[in-house]
Amino acid sequence: MKTSRQGKISFLEPDWARKATVRAGFTTRNGGVSRAPYNSLNLGFNTEDPQYNVEGNRSTLVRAFDLPPHLLLTVRQVHGTDILVIDEPNLDLSHFHTLECDAVITDQPGILIGVLVADCYPVLLFEPERKVAAAVHVGWKGAAAGILGKAVAAMEKGFNCSPLRIRAAVGPGIGAHKYEVDRPVRDAFRKGDGHWAEIAEEVALGKWHLDLKKSCLLQLEAAGLDTRNVEAAGECTCCHRELFFSHRRDEGMTGRQMGFVMLG
Repeated sequence: MKTSRQGKISFLEPDWARKATVRAGFTTRNGGVSRAPYNSLNLGFNTEDPQYNVEGNRSTLVRAFDLPPHLLLTVRQVHGTDILVIDEPNLDLSHFHTLECDAVITDQPGILIGVLVADCYPVLLFEPERKVAAAVHVGWKGAAAGILGKAVAAMEKGFNCSPLRIRAAVGPGIGAHKYEVDRPVRDAFRKGDGHWAEIAEEVALGKWHLDLKKSCLLQLEAAGLDTRNVEAAGECTCCHRELFFSHRRDEGMTGRQMGFVMLG
């Protein structure tokens, strides 16, 4: 994964996005018009940043890829496991912006699908033979409930994708050393994905450091992906104030960056 530039936008680009008919990446906080504490490329409407700033930032993003604003699709993320599938051409995407779900899958070219994050992990999936892409929002609740496995299964069932062909990119998120969690989080993972012992380190009585990135990688492997087709950003959003928004570091007063993917 390397830093690329498109128009005014710099973003982290997966290796597989430069080798296929797909564009994908993870934005930073730089290149927009928002003022502190949302400076500057805040792409999330669920903040106190004026709407016209967010609209301007989103317009900057889509213009960089020669798209009109109405072909950018994000949904209302709720830390669940519901998945939106876009499999018909010429849909009015505005109907989906308030839909509550945490992943979008499509086989339609020319639509920029994205998930918004500020410590949670954005995960992008691409199956080159079937030409299907997905953007998945992974917080601890979604990880504990196995959202990545559900997204891969939906690609298999809905589009006959093969997990062995799927390319995946795990974008920047909060590092384990900055992500302390408590017993309710532990209990959710023990009931859910089953990887708790591999992704958590106890640091005090009833407190753990949670490695959410490792959880993503383990879930992708468990879903059948070839680990050689999976890459992950190394940056911690909480540590790199100059590059990323962080909900935990900034106590909620922050913007949102985006993981995005578009079929060509």
